[in-house]
Amino acid sequence: MSEEEKLLKDAKKLPWEARLLHKNWKVRNDANIDLAALCDSITDPKDNRIRELGRYFKKTIADSNAPVQDKALDALIAYLKAADADAGRYAKEVCDAIVSKCLTGRPKTVEKAQMVFMLWVELEAVDAFLDVMEKAIKNKVAKAVVPAIDVMFQALSEFGSKVVPPKRILKMLPELFDHQDQNVRASSKGLTLELCRWIGRDNVKSILFEKMRDTMKKELEAELVNATGAAMPTRKIRSEQDKELEQEVVGSGPAGEESAAEIPEEIDEYELVDPVDILTPLEKSKFWKDVKSSKWLERKNAVEGLNKLASAKRIAPGDFIEVCRALKKLVMDVNLAVSVEAVQAIGNLASGLRTHFSASSRFLLPVLLEKLKEKKPTMAEALSHTLKAMHKAKCLTLADIVEDVKTAVKNKVPHVRSLTLNWVANCVETSNKATILKVHKDYVPICMECLNDGTPEVRDAAFSVLASIGKIVGMRPLEKSLEKLDDIRRKKLSEMIGISGSGASTVGPSGGTVSSAQASDGTVVKKSAASMLSGKNPAPAAPTGKKVASGKTGASKKADGPSQSQTKTSGQPEDVEPSEMSLEEIETRLESLIQAQTIADLKSNAWQKRSEALNSFKQEVEAIQQLDKSVEILIRLLCVVPGWSDKHIKVQQLVIEVVNHIASTTSKFSKKCVVLCIGGLYERLADIKTRTQAMKCLTTFSEAVGPGFIFERMFKIMKEQKNPKISEGLLLWMVSAVEDFGVAHLKLKDVIDFCKNIGLQSSASATRNATIKLIGALHKFVGPDIKAFFSDVKPSLLTAVEAECQKNPFEGAATKPKKTVKASDAASSSVSGGGLDGLPREDISSKIPPAFLKEFESSNWKVRLQSIEAVNKIVEEANKRIQPNGTVELFGALRSRLYDSNKNITMATLTCISGLASAMGPAVDKSSKGILSDVLKCLGDNKKQMRECTLATLDSWVAVTHLDKMVPYIATCLTDAKLGVEGRKDLFDWLCRQLTGLVEFPDAISLLRPVAIAMTDKSVDVRKAAETFFGELVRVCGADMVMKNVQDIQGPALTIVLERLKSYGPIPEIHDATKTTSSSWQAVKKKVGKSNGHGSKHGSKVASSKVDSTKESKPEPQALLIVKDSNKDKRERSVALRFKFEELQSEQIQDLENDLMKYLREDLHTQLLSTDFKKQVDGIEMLQKELSSITKEIIEVLDILLKWFVLRICESNTSCLLKVLEFLPELFETLRNENYTMNESEASILLPCLIEKSGHENENVLEKMRELMKQMIYCYSASKTFPYIMEGLRSRNNRTRTVCGDLVGFLLDNHYVEITEQLKSLNTALDIITYCSPDEAVEGMKVLCQELETATNDPEGSLMDDLAKDADRIVCCLAYKVAITFDFSLMGESSRPCKYVLNTLMQIFQNKRLAHVVSERTLENLITKLLLWLLDERVPRMDNGSQLLKALNVLVLKILDTAERTLSFVILISLLKPQGDPSNESFATRSINFSELVVKCLIKLTKALENTIDEVNIDRILQSIHVYLEELGVEEIRRRAGTEERPFRMVKTLLYELVKLRGPAIKDNLSMVPIDMEPQPIILAYIDLNLQIRMLMPAGQTPSMPNNPMPTGTTHSAECPIEG
Repeated sequence: MSEEEKLLKDAKKLPWEARLLHKNWKVRNDANIDLAALCDSITDPKDNRIRELGRYFKKTIADSNAPVQDKALDALIAYLKAADADAGRYAKEVCDAIVSKCLTGRPKTVEKAQMVFMLWVELEAVDAFLDVMEKAIKNKVAKAVVPAIDVMFQALSEFGSKVVPPKRILKMLPELFDHQDQNVRASSKGLTLELCRWIGRDNVKSILFEKMRDTMKKELEAELVNATGAAMPTRKIRSEQDKELEQEVVGSGPAGEESAAEIPEEIDEYELVDPVDILTPLEKSKFWKDVKSSKWLERKNAVEGLNKLASAKRIAPGDFIEVCRALKKLVMDVNLAVSVEAVQAIGNLASGLRTHFSASSRFLLPVLLEKLKEKKPTMAEALSHTLKAMHKAKCLTLADIVEDVKTAVKNKVPHVRSLTLNWVANCVETSNKATILKVHKDYVPICMECLNDGTPEVRDAAFSVLASIGKIVGMRPLEKSLEKLDDIRRKKLSEMIGISGSGASTVGPSGGTVSSAQASDGTVVKKSAASMLSGKNPAPAAPTGKKVASGKTGASKKADGPSQSQTKTSGQPEDVEPSEMSLEEIETRLESLIQAQTIADLKSNAWQKRSEALNSFKQEVEAIQQLDKSVEILIRLLCVVPGWSDKHIKVQQLVIEVVNHIASTTSKFSKKCVVLCIGGLYERLADIKTRTQAMKCLTTFSEAVGPGFIFERMFKIMKEQKNPKISEGLLLWMVSAVEDFGVAHLKLKDVIDFCKNIGLQSSASATRNATIKLIGALHKFVGPDIKAFFSDVKPSLLTAVEAECQKNPFEGAATKPKKTVKASDAASSSVSGGGLDGLPREDISSKIPPAFLKEFESSNWKVRLQSIEAVNKIVEEANKRIQPNGTVELFGALRSRLYDSNKNITMATLTCISGLASAMGPAVDKSSKGILSDVLKCLGDNKKQMRECTLATLDSWVAVTHLDKMVPYIATCLTDAKLGVEGRKDLFDWLCRQLTGLVEFPDAISLLRPVAIAMTDKSVDVRKAAETFFGELVRVCGADMVMKNVQDIQGPALTIVLERLKSYGPIPEIHDATKTTSSSWQAVKKKVGKSNGHGSKHGSKVASSKVDSTKESKPEPQALLIVKDSNKDKRERSVALRFKFEELQSEQIQDLENDLMKYLREDLHTQLLSTDFKKQVDGIEMLQKELSSITKEIIEVLDILLKWFVLRICESNTSCLLKVLEFLPELFETLRNENYTMNESEASILLPCLIEKSGHENENVLEKMRELMKQMIYCYSASKTFPYIMEGLRSRNNRTRTVCGDLVGFLLDNHYVEITEQLKSLNTALDIITYCSPDEAVEGMKVLCQELETATNDPEGSLMDDLAKDADRIVCCLAYKVAITFDFSLMGESSRPCKYVLNTLMQIFQNKRLAHVVSERTLENLITKLLLWLLDERVPRMDNGSQLLKALNVLVLKILDTAERTLSFVILISLLKPQGDPSNESFATRSINFSELVVKCLIKLTKALENTIDEVNIDRILQSIHVYLEELGVEEIRRRAGTEERPFRMVKTLLYELVKLRGPAIKDNLSMVPIDMEPQPIILAYIDLNLQIRMLMPAGQTPSMPNNPMPTGTTHSAECPIEG
C-alpha cells in the first residue's frame, strides 16, 4: 500500500471537520466525495446529521484548490437537496463564501454555484440570497457580476415574483445600467425584461426609466416590445412540493386548485417603491409661512410645492392633520388657481398614503363635495380626479361616505347633487360584490329620492347608481325598493342594467387558467439574462392553445377577416433557405434528365466545351415534359458547374441565359431557387458585359416570386458587400423594377430606410446617384409625401433628390405597372403596410405615455407649450406620417388646451391639431373624438390671427377627410351665439371656397337653416357672406332639394330664402303654416315701409311703437346722460398727458363736479356727488343697468366719468372701490363691442391711477385691478399702454412693481409684435431686466444684445458713446441679475435666463472700450459672484449645468482679458484675504476653494504681465500688495513661509515679477506705500530681497531660493517664487 493510499485510509477515521480541513488536498477531496454520498443517503430532512453537517460548508467551498472546491459544491448541492427550511440558518455565511470564492472560477464551478443559490431559494432563504446578490453586483470584476445577475434572473423566472420579491431587484438595477462592462449591461437589460413579464411593463418603466441614461432608455424601449406573455412559475419551493406529495398520497383536493393558484396576480406599483418622507422637507420649506400669505401667488406657490412633494408614488405615513386643515381652507380659497392646486394636492396625498389617509379623507370630503358647485372645467376635473383617487386608494369606502352623500344630494345646487351621484356610481362600479351587498340598502333609498329631482342631470345620475348596483348584485335584492317606481322607470332601469351587464358575465382572467404542466411545457428555460434580448426571445410562459383561439370575439374575427391567407402562411412560413447538396447527389438525381456527357463537359477546363455544353443543356431542358418538378435540381447543377464563379464572359452570359430561360418557362419558380441564384448573380451586375443579362434575369425572378422578395435579399447583400459597382448595378435594377412592377409588392418602409441609411450614406458617388434615381422612381408612384422621409439628409443630397423627383412627376392612379407577378401569394406576402398611398406610418403611442399627457394640464404655461411643441416634434420625427394608435387620449389633452387662457397656446394647439390631421390622414376623424367642434369654437375669438389659424386647421382637416363629415359640426357651430360676427363671416367665406370646386354636394343641405338665419343677421358682413354661400348651396344641392327642406325655417329667414329661390324658377305650393307666416311677414314689410328688409324678429313691434308715439306725441322721460354739445374735444385738449399719476387738484375736482351736473341727469349726479358711499354705489348701479342702451352717450362723457372713477379709486372705501372695479370691466367690454378705442387723454386719466394703486393690500382688489388693466389694453393699445406700465416698474411700492412686472410678461406673451419698437429703448430694456422675472427679463437682454451688436459694427458712432456712458450701470444691473437667474433655475425652471445674462455680459466684455468703463466696485461685485457660482455644487445639476459652467469660465477669462488690468489685479488681491469665520469647517473649505480660483485668475494675469506692463498702474498694484501683507502681519507671514499656502505664494510671485520687469526702478513706484512708517512696511523687505537675488543671478539663469523664513537683515519673512 502506497503512502498516499495509507494516508487516505487513515484519514477516513478522522472526524468530519478534520477531514474537510485537512492540509492534504486529496484528503479534503475524498472527504467531500464521502460527504456528498452521505447526504444523498439521508431521506429524512429532520435527521440530526443535517444540522451537524451544515456548519462545515462555509469553509469547504472556500477551498483554494479548484477540484476540491468543485467536490465541495457537489456535497453542498446534495446536502441542500436532503435538507429542509431549517438549513436556512447557514444560508447567509455559505452564500457569502460562494460570492467571494466561486463566481470568478471555472464555468463548471460557476454553474454549480448558481445551482446552490437556486436551492437556497427553494429552501426559502430568499432574504439571504438577495443580501449576497447586493454584494455580488458590486464586485469590481465583471466576470463575477454577470453570473450573479443570471442567477437572479433564473430565480425570478422559475420561482416567480411571490417567492423572489421584485422590489429588491429593482433597487439593484440602476447601478448595473451604468456599468462599464457591456455584458453586465446586457444581462441587466435581460433581467429588466424578465421583471416586465412579472410585474408589468408600465411598472418597470415608471420606476426605472427616471434613473437611466437616455441611450439605455432607447435600447430598453426597443427590447420591451418583446416582453410579452403572462409569466407563471415553473418551480416551487420545498414546502409547497411537500404539500403536493401529501395531496398525491391522500388523493384529495379539487383539480382546479393548482391552476387557480398559478393565475398571475396583478402587482401594484405602490408595493414596489419605498415610501418617501415629505413632512420633513415641507417643514423646511416656506409652506407654513406662504400658505397664510395674503398674496394669492404665494399661497399658490406653497400648495404647488406640497403638490410636487405629494406626487411621490408612495408617501411615508405621518401626522398630516395640520396639512389637511390648511388644505381645507385653501380648497375654499377665493382664487381659483389656489383652490385647484389644493384639490389636486389632496388627491396626490390620497394616492400616496392610501389607507393612512382615511381619517383625513373623511375630514376633507364634505368640503370637496360642497366645492362641486364650481362649474369651471379645471376645478371640476380636479375634483373628479381627487374624489376617484380617494376611493381607488381605499381612503374611503362606500360605507364611510353614506352620511356625506345624503347631505350632498340635498344641496340646493343641482350640479353638486348630480356630480356626487356620478362619483358614487363610479365607486360602485369599482367595488366588489361583497361590499355592494352590505351597503346597497343605504344607497338605494337615496337614489329613489333623487329620481324625483327636478333636474334631469340629477335623475340620470341616480339611474346610473341604481344600474351600477343592479349590474353587480342583480335585480332580486332591489325588487322591494323598486316597487314604487312606475313602469317606464322600471323599464329604463332594466335596460340600463342589461346593457351595462352584457359584457361582464365572465369571471376571472380573459385568457383562462393554464395548468402547471402546460406552463412548463410551453416555457423555454433560459439560464442567461442576456438571452432575453432581441433575437433570443423565449417562448411565452403560457402559450395560447387551440381551445382558447377558437373562441374568437367579434373584434378578433373582424381583424382576422381580410387576411386569412396571411394567417395560414404565417403559421407555416415558406422555407426559402436551400439545404446543402453534393454534386454527386445532384448528378444522380439528373441521370434521367440530362446526359452524362453534357454534365462532364460542363466541368471541362476548356471554355469552348463549357459553352457548347450549356447550349446542349438548354436544348435538353426544353425537351423535359414536366419541368416544374426538376427546376430546383437543374438550378443547383448550374450553380455548381460551371457555377457563378466561372471567369469566362461567354460562359457567364450563357449561364445567366439558361437560368433566365428556366425561370421564364416554368410555371412555378420557387423562392429557394431564387436564393440559389441570387448569391452569384448579383456579382455579374458589376461587369458591364453581363449587367444587361443579369438585370433581365432578376426581372424574370420578380415576375415569378414578386419584386418584394428580391428587394429584401438585395438589401442584405448590399449591407454586407463593399463593391460600389455591385451596389450601383443592384440599385439601377431596382429602379427598373419599380418602373416595371410599381410599388404594390414592396415594403416601402424597408426601401425608404435602405435608401436613407445605406444608399445615400455611401462614400461612392455612383451608389448615391443610383439611390437618388430609385427615390425618383418611387416618387412617380407614391407622390411628394415621400420627400418628407429624406428631410434630414445633407442639403446637397436633398437638392439632388428634389431635382430627380421633378424629373419623375407624380402620376397617381394613372400610373399602371408594365409587368405583373405570376405568383398568387406574392401580393399577399409583400404589402407596404402604410396608408392608402403605400407610404409607411409610424406608431407613436409609446411616445405619448400618461405622464406626458399630464403635462398638458400643468399650471405653468411654458410646460404646456413645451408639451405641444413636443407633439409637433414627434410628428416631425415620424416624417409627418403616423398611425392613429394611442392618439385618442392625445386629442383629449389637446382639446382642453383649445380653451387655454393663454391665446398663444391655443394657436399652438390649433397648429398641432392641423399637423396631426395631415400626418394621420382619414383615420383622424375617428381618433379625434369630435374635437372638430372645439376647433370651430375658436372662430369666436376677436383676434384675426386666431381665426386665421383656425381656418388653416380646417383646411388641413378637409384635405384628409371629406367635407360631408365636417358638415354636422359646422351646422352646430353656426347656430352658436358665441361664434361672433367675424367668426360667422369667416366660416361662410371658407365654406364658399370649399363648395366652389364641387359639382354637387347634397350633404350641404344641413347648412340651410343656419345660413337662412345668418341672412337676417344684424351685421352687413355676415349677411353678405351668408348670401354668397346660399348661392353656392343652391348650386350644389339643387333648388328642389332646398324647397323640400324649408319647413324647418320660420319668420323673416323663410321670406328671404323664398325670395332668393325665385330666381331659380317658380316656387311650388308649400304647407299652410308656411304660407301664413310668409304672408304676415309681407304685410309687416309694407306697413313699416323703409325698414331694414333683412328683418329683425321684433321689427313689427318697433315700427308700430314708433307710429303710436308719433300720433300721441307724449313727452319722453329725460335721458340719463345729456350729451348735446358735450364739448369733448375741448376737454381733451385741456388734459395734460402724463405717464406718472398725480392726484386731482381742488380746481380740477370742482370742474369735475360742474361737468357731472351739466351732463348727468339730476338723480344720477346727486348720487355720484354724495359723500355717502352707499349712494355712490347706487349711482354706479344706475349706470350699470342702462349701460347697453346708452353706450354712445357714455362715449361722449367718458373722460368725465373716468375722472370720477379715479377719485373713487384713490379713496379708501373698499365697497365703493369694488363696485367701481365691477363696473369698469363691463364698460370696457361694451366699448370694445362698439369697436371704440380710447384716446390718449382718456387713457392718461385712468391708467396712471390704476397702475399706481395696483399695489393694493386687498388681494381681491389687486386681482380685479390686474384684470382691468389687461382689459384696457384691448380698448386702448398695447403699444400705448406699455409706457405707463414701465413707469409703474419704477414705483416705490414693491407690490406695484410686482403687478407691473406681471403685466409686462402679459404683453410679451400676447402683444409682443405691437411693443417691439418700444422694447428697443435701452432704458426700457434695463428696467425690464431689473424689475421683471427672469423669463421676462430675457426680452430686455435681447434688446441690449441687439444694441451692443449695432454699436460694435459702428464703433465710432453715437450709439457706442451712449453705451459707454451707461456701461457701468448696465453691468451693475446684469451682475445683480446673475444670482436671481441662477436661483430661479435651481428651482427647477429653465436655464434660458442664465444663458442670456451670461451671453449679454460676454458681449459687453468683448468690447474693450465698454469693459474699461466699468467701475471697480461693479467689477469686484461681478467677479465675486461669477467665481462663487463657478464653485457652487448645485450648478452641474441644473438644466444644461455643464454648459453653464463652461460659459461662466469663459466669461471670467474674457473679463480678465478685456477689463482694466489694474482694477483686475487690485480686486483679485483683495479677494485673497481670508473670508469669514475660520472655525467654521464648511466655510473654511469653501474659502480655500475660492482662494484657489482667485489664484488661477492672478496666474493668468501675471503670465501676461511682461506684455502688458505698460498698461497697468504699478503704484496701485504695489499698494494692494502692501495692504495684503500688512493685514497678514509678521507672525502670520512667518507661519505661512514654511507652508505651501498658495494665496501668499501668489502675492510673492506677483511682486517678484514686478521687480524682475522694473528692476531697481521699482522703488520709484512706491508713491502710494507709506515708506516712512515705523516699523518699515513688509513689502520693502521683499523688494530688497528680490533685487539682491536678481543682481546675484547670472544672465539667463532662472532664480531659485530655499524657502527661508526671514530675509537676511530684516525682521520679515520672504521667499523667492519658483516660477513667474
